Amino acid sequence: MTGGTGVTTVSGIGKPGDADVRLSYRRAGTSGGDPVVLLHGGGVDDATLSWRHAIDALADDYRVYAPNWPGYGDSTPIGEQTIDRYVSVLGGFLAETDLDDESVSLVGISMGGAGALGYALRHPKNVDALGLVDSYGLGRRIPGGSFFKGAAHVPGANSLGWTAMSVSSETTRLALGNVVANPSDLDPNFVDEFRSRARQRGAGEAFEAFQRAELTAEGEARTDFTDELESLSVPTLLVHGVDDPLFPVRWSKRAHELIPNSRLELVDNCGHWAPRERPEEFNEILREFLENGTDD
Repeated sequence: MTGGTGVTTVSGIGKPGDADVRLSYRRAGTSGGDPVVLLHGGGVDDATLSWRHAIDALADDYRVYAPNWPGYGDSTPIGEQTIDRYVSVLGGFLAETDLDDESVSLVGISMGGAGALGYALRHPKNVDALGLVDSYGLGRRIPGGSFFKGAAHVPGANSLGWTAMSVSSETTRLALGNVVANPSDLDPNFVDEFRSRARQRGAGEAFEAFQRAELTAEGEARTDFTDELESLSVPTLLVHGVDDPLFPVRWSKRAHELIPNSRLELVDNCGHWAPRERPEEFNEILREFLENGTDD
């Protein structure tokens, strides 16, 4: 298996009459390696933005797939942006790429973590290992949730916000300070990558729809798998930036206590984007987990 990109079409994930979803994805790695599927988060994220370094770090030993969620990258949008729909999309992607015939390792960050977790709870026999990175779906009360919910319903707020972030590299780095721990330490290439996505037409529209669907009027998460975690039978890695301003670290700590076979790794001087804020440390943690499971 050589590195590159692919496109597949997923059917039957929505209501009768809904259009099929065209999913783009990155692929890399060795043909004989175990499959690892990397799932990105929301905002203007995509498979390359979150997983650029992780894909390279895993490619020597694993078959790596990194799909773009609907409405992200070159994937077509869907009408309803919810975790429940994403779980169905993930199942369709695994089927179309023939990965549902074998056990896979799923690793998701933020919104992608909830998609991976939801799938693992429904199809534990198809998941060999699960990685949740600063994951959504592990709690209900979100700091700033009411603001995010309100902004998603203000016409033009979405496009105005992303445009403001992308005026210059300096404004982009400043805006990223709402997500990461130390924006001044960010790799300039990462800042430029984020800026280029924020400048694109329609930037953040899929995430805006997700916010409208997934946040209650009080700004709380509609998706919370906490009550199901004790039944999760898949070996699980929880990674959380100690300084994550979006989702509190207590979510992952509580999940670690509830999931029977889990490992918790807290990353110091790190916010919500460990794979890009602390790529070397994150990749070492992930590879060690994939090789040895939850054993220290």
